[in-house]
Amino acid sequence: MRPSRAKLWTALWVVYLVWGSTYLGIKVAVRTLPPLLTAGTRFLAASAILALVAVVAKRSLRVPPREALAAAGLGVALLTLGVGLVHVAETRIDSGVAAMIAGSVPLQIVLLRRLVGERVPRATAVAALVGLAGLALVVGPSGRAGGSEAVGLLIMLCASVSWSLGSFASRSLRVPSDPFVASAYEMLGGGAVLLVAAIAAGELGDLSGATFEAGPLAAWVYLTVVGSVIGFSAYAWLLGNAPISQVVTHQYVNPLVAVALGALILHERPGPETLVGAALIVGSVAVTASREGRRDAPVGAPTSRPASAAPRETRADPTG
Repeated sequence: MRPSRAKLWTALWVVYLVWGSTYLGIKVAVRTLPPLLTAGTRFLAASAILALVAVVAKRSLRVPPREALAAAGLGVALLTLGVGLVHVAETRIDSGVAAMIAGSVPLQIVLLRRLVGERVPRATAVAALVGLAGLALVVGPSGRAGGSEAVGLLIMLCASVSWSLGSFASRSLRVPSDPFVASAYEMLGGGAVLLVAAIAAGELGDLSGATFEAGPLAAWVYLTVVGSVIGFSAYAWLLGNAPISQVVTHQYVNPLVAVALGALILHERPGPETLVGAALIVGSVAVTASREGRRDAPVGAPTSRPASAAPRETRADPTG
């Protein structure tokens, strides 16, 4: 039985608003909390919650060791080197700028497909080039300013590239087919490495009474429960019940939500070049998602990739 339009749009808006708001949540959390420790503990806690959900739903957590290791390794690429670096970057740059850069991931994956010799429709390739030009506009003006902000932009670019490479590699990995189980192992692997990195970086020594302010702690809880668990659950449900062309719209809505929230709540004011670049990125991703979504296999088709992965082009939002 097909789900009602109300259920579909409720799930879509959960993904739009929740994943779009995670950039704001990260910015608030890392005001006082150490970034690597924040990300690591967030994903370890989310992994435990997803595993509990799987157990309650009578889904087996027992999977072949190779699938578990593949999922954990993917978590390192996506969550340690991807989302973990987003937390570090947002100690130096605005949340809206971070979201704009992350929004270019689908375009980077189009470029990766071309580099390995895959045939990409000309319109898709042109849209990707236009979007990457927009990325240069987003990064350029702030990057020329130098200092801490330039370092933050470089870190954010590295995070988006790692997410793109991990997403691209996930197509050839065999991981647990159950989305909750696969993501539990991914978050376990990524969170564990982030925790080790935080300890190695001396972040435990940065903790003090002043670190645990109400706002950052509330942001951590929000990122863990709402961003990683509720947002993911809505996304996984959509993958099984909605057309791909509709599901992937989150790829260009999330940055818009993040920029709007950054402006309204954090009073971030991106410059005109940054806004033009953002418009090019969002427009290009919209074109890419609409064209490639029509070419994808039906949702629910057998795949060796985790059901938590968005088909073909990209996985979920990098901060989810």
